[in-house]
Amino acid sequence: MSKKAATDALYFIAIVLPPPLDALVTELKLHFREHYGSKAALRSPPHITLHMPFKWPEKREQELVAELEKFCAERESFEVELNNFGCFPPRVIFINVRKTAELEVLQRDLSYYCRHKLNLIHSNWRDQPFHPHVTLAFRDLRKAKFAEAWPLFKDRAFAARFAAKAVTLLKHNGREWEVRNEMRMDKDTH
Repeated sequence: MSKKAATDALYFIAIVLPPPLDALVTELKLHFREHYGSKAALRSPPHITLHMPFKWPEKREQELVAELEKFCAERESFEVELNNFGCFPPRVIFINVRKTAELEVLQRDLSYYCRHKLNLIHSNWRDQPFHPHVTLAFRDLRKAKFAEAWPLFKDRAFAARFAAKAVTLLKHNGREWEVRNEMRMDKDTH
């Protein structure tokens, strides 16, 4: 292992669901663990991914936080709407997130900022369209269990709203993702 790789940590950027909605979604993740054997989604708090996982030098974490704080200081909070369930066959089941202009602009601008200001380039992800969602079950959901679970969730109703007031930096500790910093979107409060 190179010295550089040993000092890099794994991070990602998301909107983390606030209480009590986070507890409600965690209950759904627990349902998938108990009934379908899928527990990987429990390794992170309920969230909407804005920037996929990336490596960053751990000793420069505060620099990363400071840059994200600058980015968020120019953003306004907005409402996020969760609506029913969706899937990426044959392994992923999630809660749909309504793709609003505010959410799309935040994700697009954050991706641009990360690419140009922080030099975070991920060509394999760039080509995929932004599809906001809150994952309930994914890579460890067996295909047979997906086929069993999806018919029970595809027409099931789920509706919730919350104010997205912050962007969150999460860091992998070797077992799971932990919240490191929340950067408030507070342009509207100045």
